Amino acid sequence: MANKRGIQSKDLYELKSASDPNLSPDGNFVAFVQTSMSEKKNDYVSNIFVFDLKANRLSQWTYGENRNFSPRWSPDGSRLAFVSNRSGKNEIYIIDAGGGEAEKITDVKKGASNPVWSPDGTKIAFSVSLKKGETLPPEEKEKDEKEKPVPLEVDRMKYKSDRAGFFDGKYQQIAIIDVETKRVEVLTEGETHHSLGGFSPDGTKIVFGANYGDDVDFSFTEDLYLLDLESKENQKITSGKGMFFHPSFSSNGKYIAFYGHEREYANATLPKIWLYDVVGQTVTCLSKGSELAVGDFAIGDFQQGVMTPAPKWSETDDGIYFTASENGNTNIYFTDLVGNVKQVTKLEAHVYGLSKSVRGKAIVTISWPDHPSDVYELDLQTGNFHSLTDINGKLLKSVQLVKPEPIEFQGAEGWSVHGWIMKPLQYKEGGKYPLILEVHGGPHAMYANSYFHEFQMLAASGYAVLYTNPRGSHGYGQTFVNAVRGDYGGNDYNDIMAAVDYALETFDFIDENRLGVTGGSYGGFMTNWIVGHTNRFKAAVTQRSISNWVSFYGVSDIGYYFNEWQHLVEMHDVDALWKISPLAYVDNVETPILILHSENDYRCPIEQAEQLFIALKHRRRKVKFVRFPKSNHELSRSGIPNLRIARLDYIKGWFDDYLK
Repeated sequence: MANKRGIQSKDLYELKSASDPNLSPDGNFVAFVQTSMSEKKNDYVSNIFVFDLKANRLSQWTYGENRNFSPRWSPDGSRLAFVSNRSGKNEIYIIDAGGGEAEKITDVKKGASNPVWSPDGTKIAFSVSLKKGETLPPEEKEKDEKEKPVPLEVDRMKYKSDRAGFFDGKYQQIAIIDVETKRVEVLTEGETHHSLGGFSPDGTKIVFGANYGDDVDFSFTEDLYLLDLESKENQKITSGKGMFFHPSFSSNGKYIAFYGHEREYANATLPKIWLYDVVGQTVTCLSKGSELAVGDFAIGDFQQGVMTPAPKWSETDDGIYFTASENGNTNIYFTDLVGNVKQVTKLEAHVYGLSKSVRGKAIVTISWPDHPSDVYELDLQTGNFHSLTDINGKLLKSVQLVKPEPIEFQGAEGWSVHGWIMKPLQYKEGGKYPLILEVHGGPHAMYANSYFHEFQMLAASGYAVLYTNPRGSHGYGQTFVNAVRGDYGGNDYNDIMAAVDYALETFDFIDENRLGVTGGSYGGFMTNWIVGHTNRFKAAVTQRSISNWVSFYGVSDIGYYFNEWQHLVEMHDVDALWKISPLAYVDNVETPILILHSENDYRCPIEQAEQLFIALKHRRRKVKFVRFPKSNHELSRSGIPNLRIARLDYIKGWFDDYLK
C-alpha cells in the first residue's frame, strides 16, 4: 500500500467499464461490453467479451479500436447479434458461438441499432432513422450534393436535442430483417419516434413505445402499443397521460411488465413498475404507494454504455426483477404479480446492469466508490454474489482510492439529508485540509455509492470532498424529490449550506478558510447561486451552468417547458424568473470563478456562460472562461477523451491556485 499513488485525471485512459450483461439461454455464457478510452485514437473503444461459467474462462469475441456493443443471444444460444461501427456507421452483425468471423446483416445509410431476436431465431427487429416516406435501402445522393451546406428549416419548438443535435427530419422507426435472406421490412411510419420493445413469445406481435399526440411540441407522453405483425394494426395498452417505457413480455405471453408514471409531478414524478394483462387488457401499477424510484438515477462520470435495464421476468413468470434507487444506492428488487415488493440485494453500491435469470442466477454489473466496475454472478434467492471479472485489477494494484464516509444531517425544515465526505488521500490526524463541495445536476438525480473519477482525483490531490443529495434528489421519496419545484435557490440552497455547516462542525480536519465549490448543470446553477449569496467559498468552478432563466426559456432544448415544470411560472412572469437567476446577484460575487462550458451544449447553451463571464469581467471580478469545442452537455461523462482530461485538469488547477 505504501507504494500506491493517488489517481490522476489521465488514469481515465487506463480504466475500463463493463456494461450490458447478457446471459445465454442455457445459462452457461455471459456476454458483456467492455469500454475504455483510447489516447491514441482520442475516442472510445468497446468490445464484446464472453465469460464461460462452466469453464470459468473469459474470452474476447470482438477486437479493434471500434465500438462493438448491444450483444444479444439468439433464442437457441448458437449465435450472438451485436452492433458495431466498424464500417463507419452502426450496423448489426452476427457471430457464431462456435467461432469465426462476424457477418454484417444490415446495410442502412443512417445505421441500425437495438437488435431484438424473434422467438424462432429467424428474424431480428431493430431501430432505424428515416425521413417521412423514406424506404430501406435509402436512395444515395451524389457525393458533391451531400457535402453542400443546406439551410435548416424550423417550424417546431422541439427542433434540437443536446444528444442528437438539430432535428434532421428523421424519425426512429422499427424494421425487421430476415437473417437468412436479408430481406428488410419497415414496420412503423409517420412523424413520430418509435421505441422498440420486444416480440411476444409466439412471435406474432411487437411491443413498442410512441407518442402519437397531435401537437408534439406540447405533448410529453409516451404510450405503449402492441403491433400485430400480420394485420399491421396497433393496439394501445397504456393510459395516454404518462411516460411508459422498457416493456418486457412474460415467457408465457400473458403479461407485459414496464416502467413509467402518469406525470403527477411533471418530471419529478417517481417512476413505478406496471403490469399489463394481455388477455384482460388491464393495467396495474405494482409499486403504487411505494417511495422507491424505479430505475437507475445514480449520477457519475465514468460508466459507459449504461442504460436502465428493462424489467426481467422470473423463470416461472411469477414475478419481475428490476433495479431501483434508494438512499444513495441502486439495488435489485423483486415484485410478484400483486405488488408485493422485496429487496434482493442490499448493497451500499451501484448495481447498474441486470441480465435475465437462469436456474435462479442472474448477471449484474456493479460499481462501488472504491471499485469502478466489474461483472458478477448473483443468486437471486440469497442475494449472494461473486465476481466474474477483474477488469481494472492492474490499475488498482498501483493506485490507492479513498472510501467515502456516509453522513446524515438536518437540512432545511428539519428534514434529514444524506451525503458523503471523502478525506484527502494524504490525511493525517491533526492536519488541516481544504474542502471542495460538489453539487450534482438534474436536480432529479442522485449521488450514489458508485465510482466517481473527479472525486477520487480531488481526494488524491489533497482535498476533502463533500457531496450530498439535497431536496430534489431521487432516492428519498416523492415528497423529497418534488420539494425543489418552485423553490430553486430556497431550501435546496439551505440544505447544501447545512451540509457545509455540518462538515465544519463534525470534521476538525477541514480548514474553514479554504472552501471550494463546483457543480454542473443544475449543480452549475447552484454554484452560481451560492457565490452570489455567500462569500464563504474561496474558489468556485461552474460547469455547463445556468445563469439566466429568462433567456434559458428560449435557447435550451428543454427551456420552454422546464421553466414551467420546475419553477411553476410561465415566461411572461419575467420578474419571477429573474429573481431566481444567479445573474441578478452578480454584484455580490467576490469568489474567484472558473467557467467551463461546451460549445455545442444545447441543454444549457453556452450563452448562459457568456452572460455570466461578461457580467463578472465587466465588474472586474476574478474569472476565467474555458470553452470546449465539439462538445455537448455530456462532456464530463462521455465527451471527447482529451477534453475530458483537460476539464479535470482545469478544475484541479483552479482549486490549486486558490485553495493550496
